[in-house]
Amino acid sequence: MAAQPIGVFDSGIGGLTVVAALRALLPNESIFYLGDTARVPYGGKSAATVQRYSLEIAEMLLRENAKTVVIACNTASALALPRLEETLPVTVTGVILPGARAAIAQTRSGHIGVIGTRATIASGAYERALRSLDPQVRVTARACPLLVPLIEEGWLESSITDEIILQYLAPLLDDGVDTLVLGCTHYPLLRNAIARLAGDKIALVDSAQNCALAVRDLLGRESLRASESDRGALRVALTDPPDAFLRVAREALQLDVGEVEVRTL
Repeated sequence: MAAQPIGVFDSGIGGLTVVAALRALLPNESIFYLGDTARVPYGGKSAATVQRYSLEIAEMLLRENAKTVVIACNTASALALPRLEETLPVTVTGVILPGARAAIAQTRSGHIGVIGTRATIASGAYERALRSLDPQVRVTARACPLLVPLIEEGWLESSITDEIILQYLAPLLDDGVDTLVLGCTHYPLLRNAIARLAGDKIALVDSAQNCALAVRDLLGRESLRASESDRGALRVALTDPPDAFLRVAREALQLDVGEVEVRTL
């Protein structure tokens, strides 16, 4: 199985931040990425619907011979991970627990902030993950619903985006968090702006980067690492034709996605 690809899915294209982190960390691994752009966003859907969609997409990855599945979506990680772990014949990695582990390792005061979409924050998944690792940790979470549309418009270095980030971050900074989890796979595209506005006293935890580290460790434990002589390939498929955000993500991440395939559900 070692030569088979890592299967990665997201409700859209934001999960390409996870792909970029995997490519940088594991250049010998082949990756098949599937974005469910026909049904994005998952954030407004019920838990049962998110589970059903996630299972359908994961099964499509298995048909591509994925040796492991990565949920590059915070909403699906929060609502569908246990179901996929029970159902799929391969290992499954989400983005939430790796991010929580990294945040616990980073914090000095034990006060962690989390930003994410409304669905992710409402699920309480980060709070549960953080407190499972340290019951004494203090968590301040805030939904930031305007950030994803701004990112998808390509407004990564805009004064308007800076103002909105400040509006969202101000209560967390005033509350005294010393670590901030970027709890949406789109948000690494704003990492530079968030770091600049939050200041150097706040440690940023990138869920994409920490998910990639968790996948690397998993492949090592399961003896699934590709040979060092392999040249990892990347294939990207979507369930609906790509929109302008694919260009934004490709340019911001310096990711060569090649010709995008469209898969019918």
